[in-house]
Amino acid sequence: MALTDARLRAGAFQAPASVVVAGLAFFVAFLQPMTTLVHDWWSDPNAGHGLLLFPVAVYLAWKRGLVDEPEPQHGLGLALLAACVLVRYLSGLAAELFTMRLSLIGAAAGLVLYAYGARQLVRWWLPGLLVLLSVPLPVVILGSLALPLQLQASQWGAALLKLRHVPVRLAGNVIQLPGRSLFVTEACSGLRSLTALVALGILVGGLWLRSAWGRVLLVVLAIPVAMVLNAIRVFLTGFLVFYVAPSLAEGFMHLTEGWVIFVVAFAILGALALGVAALERRGFGVRG
Repeated sequence: MALTDARLRAGAFQAPASVVVAGLAFFVAFLQPMTTLVHDWWSDPNAGHGLLLFPVAVYLAWKRGLVDEPEPQHGLGLALLAACVLVRYLSGLAAELFTMRLSLIGAAAGLVLYAYGARQLVRWWLPGLLVLLSVPLPVVILGSLALPLQLQASQWGAALLKLRHVPVRLAGNVIQLPGRSLFVTEACSGLRSLTALVALGILVGGLWLRSAWGRVLLVVLAIPVAMVLNAIRVFLTGFLVFYVAPSLAEGFMHLTEGWVIFVVAFAILGALALGVAALERRGFGVRG
C-alpha cells in the first residue's frame, strides 16, 4: 500500500512538471514572435485590431472551457509541434515574421492536441480563428490589397460627388476639385475598416448564428458593406471640402468621419446578422 501511494505521488508530481517544462520550452522557442506581434499590435495601425481580437479570443476560450472527456493525441500533437518548431527556425533565418507568427499559433494548437485532443480544437474554433486574424498580413500582401481598394474608393467617391453636381476629375487615386486635390491614400483605402469588419462578422456570426452557411454569408456581406461605406466617406470628405471648408479633409473632423462610418458599418452588420438569423429560424440550411 505504501509503495502504491508513493507511485501515485510521483505521478502527480511528474504531470505538472512536464507541463511546466513544456511551457518554458514553448516560451523560449517562441518569445521573439510573441514580443514582435505585441509590438506591432501596439504601434502599427494596420495591426491594431489585434489588441481587441486577442483578449476577446482568450475570453471566449475561457468561456467555452475544456471538453468533458479529453482524448489526448500525443503523436499528432508532437508531430505538429516539431513541424512548427522547424518552421519557426527557418523563418527566423529568413527574418520572415508572418510565417514565424503562424508557427507560434500552430505550436499552440499542437500543445492543445497533445494535452486534450482534436475535440478541444473544434470546441475552440472561434477563439482560434480570431487569434489567426490578429496576425498582421505581410506588407507585400497589404500593398497589393490596398491599391485596388484605393482606386475603387476613389472611383465610387468621385461618382457620388458627380451625382451631387460637384465638379471633379479623377486621376487614379487623386480626386481633383476646383482649387483642391484629394488624395485617397493607403490609410484611406478602407483596408483597416474592411479587416475589422470581417473580424467582427466572424465574431458576431460565431456567437449569434447557428449554421455554417449563415456565418459565411455574414462575412461575405461584410465586404461590400465596408467598401461602400468607405466610398461614402470619400464622398463626404470631398463634399465638405467643396461646400464648407478645405480644412475638413484632415485633422479631427476627418478622423471623426472615419469613426462614425465604422459605427454605421457595425450597425448594418448587426442588422444583417439579425436577417440571417431570421432565415435560419425559418429552416434555411442545416444547423451548424
